[in-house]
Order: sequence, then structure tokens, then C-alpha cells
Amino acid sequence: MKRCVTPPRPREVPTSDPIQDSPEGAVLVLSIQPRASRTEYVGVQGDALKFRVAAPPVDGAANEALCRFLASCLGVTLSRVIMKAGAGARRKRVVVKGVTGTQVRESLGPGKGVTT
Repeated sequence: MKRCVTPPRPREVPTSDPIQDSPEGAVLVLSIQPRASRTEYVGVQGDALKFRVAAPPVDGAANEALCRFLASCLGVTLSRVIMKAGAGARRKRVVVKGVTGTQVRESLGPGKGVTT
């Protein structure tokens, strides 16, 4: 005799905030799409901030364009934007020195589809 088994419900995994405060500054978890038509902030995708970058992922060009774009959006110098992890991947962790998570949220807030 077969038993009717209800499939287990998927566990809801709490999504972590893509913007965290640290003693160094704001830590951002980013998802990058290189070779886009333009460089822009898209919004939150899952547990990461999604950016499209016009530069190709060759010789660090996309990483450089991303850091310049973040510095411009957040009003800091390029030297304050430091890539901590993911230089060769689409998912990255970036620290912006001297900026709080609240300041990042205000600069990249909803409805602020920032482009260059």
C-alpha cells in the first residue's frame, strides 16, 4: 500500500542585508553584470546589490569601472573603494571607507536608478 506523503515545505532562508557596517566602513555585497549597455545601479537582487557595468571583464576593466561608479555615487574618492573579495567573479564584496550603511542606502535608495 502506497502512502501519500506531503513534500516538505521549502525552508525560508533569511536573506542577509547586502549593506553592512564595519569598523572600516560600509561593506557591500554586489552582483555584477559586465558588458552592459551602460553602467548603472539596478537594485537589490536576492542578498546582493545588482550593478550593470559597461566595461568588459578583461584585465580588471569591469572592476575599475565599478569602483569608479561607486565612488561617484557615494561621493568619495576612488582610493576609499576597496574590493575585498570576488575580483574575478560576478559576486563581489567591497568596502567603502568612511561611509556608513545608512549613507549608502540613501545614495542608492529606491527610485535612484543611478546611471553613467
